Amino acid sequence: MVVADFDYDLPAELIAQRPLARRDDSRMMVVSRKDGRILHLRFKEFPDHVNRGDLLVLNDTKVIPAKAWGKRGEASVEFLFIREKAAGLWDVLCKPAKRVHVGDKIVFPAGLEAEVAEAGDEGRRTLNFPIVDVLGHLKSIGFAPLPPYIKRKKEDVKDRPADLDRYQTVFAAKEGAIAAPTAGLHFTPGILNEIRGKGVSIVEVTLDVGPATFQPVRAERLEDHRMLEETYAIPDAAAKAIDGAKDAGRPVIAVGTTVVRTLESAALRGPASPFPPGAVPRLRAGNESTRLFIHPGFEFRIVDRLLTNFHLPKSTLLMLVAAFAGRDLVLAAYREAVRERYRFFSYGDCMLIT
Repeated sequence: MVVADFDYDLPAELIAQRPLARRDDSRMMVVSRKDGRILHLRFKEFPDHVNRGDLLVLNDTKVIPAKAWGKRGEASVEFLFIREKAAGLWDVLCKPAKRVHVGDKIVFPAGLEAEVAEAGDEGRRTLNFPIVDVLGHLKSIGFAPLPPYIKRKKEDVKDRPADLDRYQTVFAAKEGAIAAPTAGLHFTPGILNEIRGKGVSIVEVTLDVGPATFQPVRAERLEDHRMLEETYAIPDAAAKAIDGAKDAGRPVIAVGTTVVRTLESAALRGPASPFPPGAVPRLRAGNESTRLFIHPGFEFRIVDRLLTNFHLPKSTLLMLVAAFAGRDLVLAAYREAVRERYRFFSYGDCMLIT
């Protein structure tokens, strides 16, 4: 298949620029893979679509305030802090990258300084800080790493608190992501309690959302695209709960594409110990990394239902959803979402695929 097969027309005004006042007021399109039926509901009705014995899997990664502006001399540069390689040593993306060279001194607000230790392709740099607790400083000076289609003024202090709060799930726990697992943004503590009250089990895994999630596909053919690496963790208890659900034939519901990639990556790695041929595939618990690119033709081993937001045209996330539900059905649902004026992307509405 070619990347152009996953394009669609989206009016710019449908790209959500701000979250709704209440998380669960978002709209929810329910799409049936069995008969192609489409329903238009609100997310607060999500508990009506789960049943006793279902297993809901969340990504509990926590977004760090990864965007900050620093100065090289008098020139201002935007930095996205991707990950800490070692104490005080951080991988970053910067723009404009042409201003930043190895050996340069970068001065951030509140007295935070760094030296450029390495330079890579596509705006990547490594910054060396003389302190260890760089993340602690980012919590004081950093901004939510909103995607570029959400427009904010540079160093917009007015919107900073609201975005730091709302570009984060209510169950976020483990710091490390530079983008939110956006399907989880719709949940409230009340919705989670209602789901538990119905006898639905909830487990959490962690995938630290990194550049791979929003990496553009520059190849013409899907087969030629290579995903960047992301790390994930599956606790033993979560792996056992998912194994038990699969053994019993109970549905596993993934909240977001990052959960899908986590579970399907772990299934491909196989169990920690051999199990009989023909048995239900099992997960390998623990900390791993993945470059798994899910696109049509992929065989899903774990996920039975998927809650997801509406994704960018020609993106790997849209390709994953098309692999799960079928390209024609997904694109038809997207066209209907446009007609019905759904809100798209990170701060937008969601789709439940059954």
